[in-house]
Amino acid sequence: MKSRIFRQADILLPAGADMTKWAVIACDQFSSEREYWERVEKTVGNSPSSLRLMVPEAFLGDEPSEKAAAKRAAAMREYLESGVFKELKDAFVFVRRGISGGETRLGLVGMMDLDAYEYTEGTTAPIRASEKTVADRLPPRIAVRREASLEMPHVMVLINDPEKTVIEPLEEKKEELPILYDFDLMEGGGHITGFSVTGRAADDLGEKLDALFASPLCMVIGDGNHSLAAAKALWDEIKPGLSEKEREACPARFALIEVNNAYGAGMEFEPIHRAVFGVDADKFAAFLKARFTGGDRTIRFVTAKDSGELSVRADTHGALVAAVQGAVDDFIAENGGEVDYIHDDDTAISLGKKENAAAILLPAMGRGELFTTVEAGQVFPKKSFSIGHARDKRYYLECRGIR
Repeated sequence: MKSRIFRQADILLPAGADMTKWAVIACDQFSSEREYWERVEKTVGNSPSSLRLMVPEAFLGDEPSEKAAAKRAAAMREYLESGVFKELKDAFVFVRRGISGGETRLGLVGMMDLDAYEYTEGTTAPIRASEKTVADRLPPRIAVRREASLEMPHVMVLINDPEKTVIEPLEEKKEELPILYDFDLMEGGGHITGFSVTGRAADDLGEKLDALFASPLCMVIGDGNHSLAAAKALWDEIKPGLSEKEREACPARFALIEVNNAYGAGMEFEPIHRAVFGVDADKFAAFLKARFTGGDRTIRFVTAKDSGELSVRADTHGALVAAVQGAVDDFIAENGGEVDYIHDDDTAISLGKKENAAAILLPAMGRGELFTTVEAGQVFPKKSFSIGHARDKRYYLECRGIR
């Protein structure tokens, strides 16, 4: 049955921990704002926290990657051995997340079969990447997963369900579902509630997924493309040494994810902006003005002394992002500098106004452009869009054993 590509999992949740201190936003957020993560560190203190099981990208380079990975692997073993977790067997978790603008985003946590997923361009697999996978970004992620005894998802995978047949009906039945957690996320992340979905309720979800997954393209990765690609690459490395029976049950074959409906409430696709540092801002602005001289799509640029709109020729949102990324790459290759990927308008503008810096702000993508683009065998350039604002990104919360 096609729904087996997404199924119930044995999910680990902290037992008795302060959940606000436990749940921490995805490691790739606020990568240029160390002060955000310093506040998180202060909030967590010595309490059990998912912060100890990952490395914020803002702190990458503070210590050798091998040492950081070993430290996180040791923390995972300690948490497993000291009884930090309780296990929810063979279950989905229905998630209600309050996000920016007062909306509630609905999701379903379970595990996906990595054999049904491919991240290469032109694939016809039922689960596909939405953005181009950068091969150089995979080895460190593979190395971390190889040593890890746990996984924590910040991956969000989208289903194409405009009629809202799968996840949304759980909202009407939530009073019948046991509550697993119910708390405020730190740093303005909103309120989150998780409900256990097991037994007949889980079977009903499987039947609805069977009906939805009648098309060749079942799911598209919305966030966490490279983390999931690393899990896939490691599984492809492991499985040749296993028998068919061993492959069926091997924990490495699966990845814990949150599934969301692309047409659900709160599923707006936010742009990911570009901020460049260590550049002559005036020269960069002049370069952009010469590069983008006309077209149907509009971007904005900001420096300490200048700002404005530019027109770009691009048939699709993906082509627009590719044009902007290409311009940034060409300028840095010729003149030096670094680029970072920023989720909030205000943050991008603030960073762009710093000395020797600039920012490019991109428009949002319409929902319809995601599945149609991927179904046509195309992928978006890296960092093309984000699901919601930075603080709406997924927090690490549920875990699963992968050894």
